[in-house]
Parts: sequence; structure tokens; C-alpha cells
Amino acid sequence: MTDNDPALWTTRRQAAAIRNKELSSTELLDHYLDRVGRLNPSINAVVTLDEMRARAAARDADAATAAGADVGPLHGIPHTIKDAIETAGIRSTGGAVELTDHVPAADAPVVARLKAAGSIVFGKTNLPRWSGDGQSYNELFGVTNNPWDLGRTPGGSSGGAAAAVAAGLTSFEIGTDIGGSVRMPSAFSGVWGHKPSFGLIPTLGYLDSVGGGRFEADVNVFGPMARSVDDLELLVDLLAGPTPDRAPAWRVEVPPARHQALADYRVGVWLDDPACPVDGEVLAVLDGAVRALEAAGASVDRAARPDIDFTEASKLGAQLISVAASVSMSLDEAAALADKSRGAANNVQRHHTWLARHLRRTELREAWAAWFRSYDILLCPVSVTPAFPHQTGGNWLDRSLTVNGEARPYTDLIKWTAMVGMAYLPVTTPPLGLTASGLPVSVQVVAPFCEDRTAIHFARLLADVAGGGYHVPPGCA
Repeated sequence: MTDNDPALWTTRRQAAAIRNKELSSTELLDHYLDRVGRLNPSINAVVTLDEMRARAAARDADAATAAGADVGPLHGIPHTIKDAIETAGIRSTGGAVELTDHVPAADAPVVARLKAAGSIVFGKTNLPRWSGDGQSYNELFGVTNNPWDLGRTPGGSSGGAAAAVAAGLTSFEIGTDIGGSVRMPSAFSGVWGHKPSFGLIPTLGYLDSVGGGRFEADVNVFGPMARSVDDLELLVDLLAGPTPDRAPAWRVEVPPARHQALADYRVGVWLDDPACPVDGEVLAVLDGAVRALEAAGASVDRAARPDIDFTEASKLGAQLISVAASVSMSLDEAAALADKSRGAANNVQRHHTWLARHLRRTELREAWAAWFRSYDILLCPVSVTPAFPHQTGGNWLDRSLTVNGEARPYTDLIKWTAMVGMAYLPVTTPPLGLTASGLPVSVQVVAPFCEDRTAIHFARLLADVAGGGYHVPPGCA
């Protein structure tokens, strides 16, 4: 199916076709705009378009191609950007009514790097208010639906980004991830995602509050979402680097993958935990992928895991994430939430309390590093559930999820991602297959800190042996 439609090609293939004059940037942009016009009304992933400037940029790209100019790796590629990331000249709201008419004068560093490589931003994608939910809806733009089942969420907070990539409404996307906001939407929507090591890719220009984007929040990262692992590699290479103020002195060299052959990888498997049981349909797909690894000759240890208590690590992750995200709240709102949750959310805390938690995080990071001296990869779930039906009422503390026929707290949604994310580790999420109900499933491929290529390369090998990879959602071919 994807071979017949350039909108569904990988970014690398599109870029090669443009360079080779098999496809023009203008043609590809027009095709995406046509698909947005036809498919987006039911999905509601793309919430703002910048057609006029995008068409002018595409014409310029085609003129450069015709002239034989030396062009960048993303030359002429049209794509969207999550609405939480500042994009010059295009309304960028963070999903909040306070920024309804906010049009940044400058690009976030990640957007500037994409444009320097030749890409063309033609729109913005939906998210929850201030990127603060595991679903993607807000007062400005409404609810984004999952292309695999319109009655379900594509996840959050980068749900519009994931849905747009899955439905072929954009070449690729850049999401943000503080609690799982690249990993969960990618998994729910059946696309490739990568959460980079903390600090590898600049997160300036992140709209998590009025006047936000001027400093980098703890835990938060920006990461690519695409229809192929090759595109993840390309985008990480283009985006990795210091913030502009550090560029005069800092350089980034991401080390190569630890191994090339599957048989050389030492893999730990942590697919379930009594503290946070995973849905049986998800486990069936994950177990099938692990069995495929074993059959292919990988060294797999189903009992190996870091010396970390799941409950403590996930709780600490939630506490650190809630503080990092609380900049979007007023002090009164934060105090009310902390009071309602009897201190569990702890959005208001003294600095020495944060320092104590940061110290404990450092100890857990040391435990991860020690474990990675004996193992190369840890596989663990993205979430306790596949994409679930929309819940737009209430909040994190009021809602519940149905897992294995039982009601579970909505906060269980991010326990597996919070445990890993707060430790700053890189994670690639490859599409592995569908549940018996026809919903996409992925896994967290966790690698050592700053060894992003190891996560990406192993995810490629895993998807190959498990029969995974991107597939077009029903109705989007």
C-alpha cells in the first residue's frame, strides 16, 4: 500500500525522490494538503495550516533542485510540528487558550535545525493543554482521534503528532516527552518513536506556560516520530547537539550501537510487574516478540532487571515529572491539586525536598548504569493498556482505566514510562503488531544513557524478527 502513495513513504525515500527529480516538493506538499483536507476532519490531528508560506518554500526548494544546488538531507520535505514547540510565523499555542493568538517570532532550536536541513513546516498538530495529559484534546481545537479506531485516543501529549504520522498527513513529526508523550502516542498509533537521552536534543521553545520556552525543564525531551527506523536515525543525527548558548564550546558525538549482530546483544526482559500489571492482549504481543528474539539467537534473560523497585521508581518519576510540569499551573492551582491528592502529586514542594528526590534519582541512575555493564538492552511495556476510549471529563485523579477487566487508576498509564524517563535514559518504541482487538502495540527498548544508537539499532533488529514495523491504519491508504 505504501509503495503507491508518496505521502506514506519514509522521509528518506521522499527526500531521495525530490533530489532525483522523481517527485517535486510542491507535488508532495499538495498531496499532503489534499490528504489533510480529506482525512483530517475525522481524525483532527492537524489544527493549524500555513499553506501560503509552505507553498512558497516548496517552490523555492524545487527551483534549487532544478538548478542542481547542494541541498540538505530534508530538502523540500513538508511536515508538521507539535503545537507545543515554537515555530516562527505559525500560531503555536501549547493547547492553551492563553496562547490562542501566539505567533512566535523565532523558531525553537529543533525547528531551526530541521529548516536548516531543508524541511518545510506546513502545520501544527494537536495536544492536551500545556501537554499535560495522556490524551490529546483541548478547549481550542477539540479531541484528536486514533486513526486505528476513531473512538479511542492516540495518546498524549504528542497524540496529534502520532496520529498525523500514522494517517499519512505529514512526512514525520517532532514530539515532546516528559512522562511518555512520545512513547505512548507512538505505541497507540503504530508508528516509530524515539525518546532521546535527556539533554541530547535542545528543548528550548517548549510552550508549557505563558512566556515558556526560555529554559529547559527537568526530564522533558524532544524526540522524532516517523514511519521507519531509518527516519529516526536521520532525525536524531540532525537534531542532536548543544543549545545555542553552549554551541561555542560543546560538541555531541553519539557513540555507535554496542553491537551489530542480534546474537551479540544481552537483553533483559521486564514485561510485567505485580505492582502494575499489563493488559493481557498487550502482553501476548510483547511475549511473541521476545520469543521471536530467542528463536533468532539473541541472548535473552527474562529474569534480568536493574536493582530497582518498580513502585519506588515509578512514584519518584511521577513526583519529579509533576514538579517539572507544574510551571504551567498557578501557585493556587498547584496547591489545590496537591491538597486534593493528599500530597501525592506534590506539585508544591520545598527546594530541599526536590534535592533529596534528585539525589535518590541519582542513586537509581547509578543502579541502571551498573546493570548496563552486564546487559545492553532492557525491554519493558510502554503502558498497561493499548489505546483506550476517550475520557475528556475529570482529570488524572478522577479517571480510571480498564485493564484485564478491572478498573485501574488513570495514573497507572505512565508508570512504566515514568520509571525510565526520570532516569534520563534513551528509549526507542518500535511497532510490533496488533492486539487481538486490532490495536497497535509497541515496547520500550531501553538503552544506557547517551547510547541512543544502541536503542535505535536494537529496535530495528527486534522489529525485523518480530514481523513489526509501520502499517497503514484502516481507511488511510
